[in-house]
Amino acid sequence: MACGNFIPEAPITMLIDHYLPRFQFSEKHALLVQADPDLLLDAATQAETMEDPWTRRFIDLRELPDRILGKLGTASGLKNKAAFGLDNFLLLGRDGEREIALGLLGKFWQADYGLITLDSTAAFARFDQLGVPKLVLNFSTEIMSDGRIRLSTETRVFCNDRHSILRFTPYWWLIRPVSGLIRRRLLKRIAHAAKHLEQSAKEQ
Repeated sequence: MACGNFIPEAPITMLIDHYLPRFQFSEKHALLVQADPDLLLDAATQAETMEDPWTRRFIDLRELPDRILGKLGTASGLKNKAAFGLDNFLLLGRDGEREIALGLLGKFWQADYGLITLDSTAAFARFDQLGVPKLVLNFSTEIMSDGRIRLSTETRVFCNDRHSILRFTPYWWLIRPVSGLIRRRLLKRIAHAAKHLEQSAKEQ
């Protein structure tokens, strides 16, 4: 689901519900896998798992105009900064082998993402600066009746004023097709990495 309409506050049953119970935009994807749920979440926190080459090419393309401006000596928010990646997210928490949640703050439609860095989950929960959307990304696991694991990911975005909704909405619709592809690729990479972790543990 993806929309610009306000979605009522969700019951707090998961970390993503706790940190972002209200949101206007969301995207969900899932994959059925044969893997240990704990190892799946371990894999989701590994930088090498999240650094998908295809994703990196998309991010490089997304950042190219701003970086060119920097090389030309004009204003650039990304000049001398590393490319966007997992390090930009704040780890909000982990619920055992059930869920892991990551947070991000910024004016994502800007060439340099307009990111705001916080150093604690409490600061993220309290943050309410007008015009700065709040994003929470999670990965969760659910044991199915046939023993397989449903590995899911959800992204939610909350805009706290009309201006940010108007700015974010076209950006959301522009990136959503690529974003969906990235999420589906990440789920497959996480499943593959979890199997590798399991194999490595057996060999030790």
